[in-house]
Amino acid sequence: MPYNIRIVSTYPPRKCGIGTFSRDLATALALFTGEVGHIRVAAIDNGVGRYDIPVDLTIDQYNPKSWHDATVHICTRAGESVNPTVVLLQHEYGLDPDEHGRNCRGRNFVRMAKAFHEKGLVTLVYLHTVLDDPDAHQLRTIQDLAAQSDGLIVTTESAIHILESHPYDIEHGKLKHIDHGIRMQHPSQYDRLAIKKEFGLEERFLITTLGLLSPGKGIEYGIRGLGRFLAESCTVEQRKKVVYLIGGRCHPEFVKAEGGAPYREFKLSVGKALEESRLKAGTVKDLEGVDFDEYDVVFLDAFLDEGTLLKLYAATNVMMLPYLNMQQISSGILADTLGAGRVAIATKFRYANELIHSNRRCEPGIVIGRFARSILVDPGEASVDQIAQAMDYLVFNPNRRLMMERQAHQRGFQMRWDNSAWVLLQYVDFVEELREIVKGRGVQFEREKPSPLDLGDRRAKKTDRRETIDEG
Repeated sequence: MPYNIRIVSTYPPRKCGIGTFSRDLATALALFTGEVGHIRVAAIDNGVGRYDIPVDLTIDQYNPKSWHDATVHICTRAGESVNPTVVLLQHEYGLDPDEHGRNCRGRNFVRMAKAFHEKGLVTLVYLHTVLDDPDAHQLRTIQDLAAQSDGLIVTTESAIHILESHPYDIEHGKLKHIDHGIRMQHPSQYDRLAIKKEFGLEERFLITTLGLLSPGKGIEYGIRGLGRFLAESCTVEQRKKVVYLIGGRCHPEFVKAEGGAPYREFKLSVGKALEESRLKAGTVKDLEGVDFDEYDVVFLDAFLDEGTLLKLYAATNVMMLPYLNMQQISSGILADTLGAGRVAIATKFRYANELIHSNRRCEPGIVIGRFARSILVDPGEASVDQIAQAMDYLVFNPNRRLMMERQAHQRGFQMRWDNSAWVLLQYVDFVEELREIVKGRGVQFEREKPSPLDLGDRRAKKTDRRETIDEG
């Protein structure tokens, strides 16, 4: 019997990375017509306006009654359907305000999960943020989501290790890793040279940073790193062949925050970085007719639609991701970069370390990732010199860069959205089967005395011993 899928998330046209994630997941799930009945979305809204199918409900993010009404509606609809309903909650602290409107302090997702779970709906929670050192509210929220759902889904293996360790102490059986999907099916669909010619970028080495902008993206360090590379490694003529394209607007929530003061400070810091690096910069609304001879750095001030994004991934020679939050467990931009078979220079945030270096420990300084699929650098001030060195390596070693692109695509191709959607559906099957086992079993045994036969205890001791050795 096929599943009806209910997603609770932000959703386009709202400009939000989680909304894009949910749209791509819904599109991929719809391919499996034998396993999926219908897909519906309850969109967490902040006044964006009109939504289209598959959105059939909107939740006023700052109205507790709206969250409650949506919960009741979803439960009612599920009860009326012959097909079993699966709920996918896309959790992010910033989407969950409390009754006083304070961001990141709410319990709406927990109340939803509890209501759905009590109604017998399979309830899975995607965690888009997992913190190493949560405060009391953050810790309680994740633990309660685990208790009131059938499972927590994360896009990195390292997040599972964090969640099953202190202070979270969530049982391993409640945790599932599913890759973040990628947009591009195969780089051959988009010819790099043809797209560069379309944008007027032929004969240029294109560095890009894409997506919604904010101070956490570390743009100023990328600019300074590029400036150092151009000054120290390139001749005057070579400089003209290198362009840094920063595509995307600042996140709308960031622009409005605190009357716009943080946004103005961010703009000043970027301007200072350009001035100190002696780089010429220009801002454009689209790339048609841009004279790239005039600029070292081009800001494409636009929300990038799907087609433009795919073309920019394809045209890119190096993706620059100098992010500052090392706890970031997901990045659609990095996933799509590898999926497009492109090389990244990224700071050592958690998701980058997993995709690029297979979760191996990184020493300080530049790290050419395991299997040489991209390059990792330290965050912040240390990244400036390291970005310059990484750029030097990639620009002046084209054969090595080509090999890195092939390695990147090999990893990225595994993360196609249809693969991730299929893994999700298999996990739903597993959860359903586990429920049947629980319902059908007889006496349940609880361990009341220690035993030398306990394999679980012995495995735990071995793990503790290995971690002690590693830390030593």
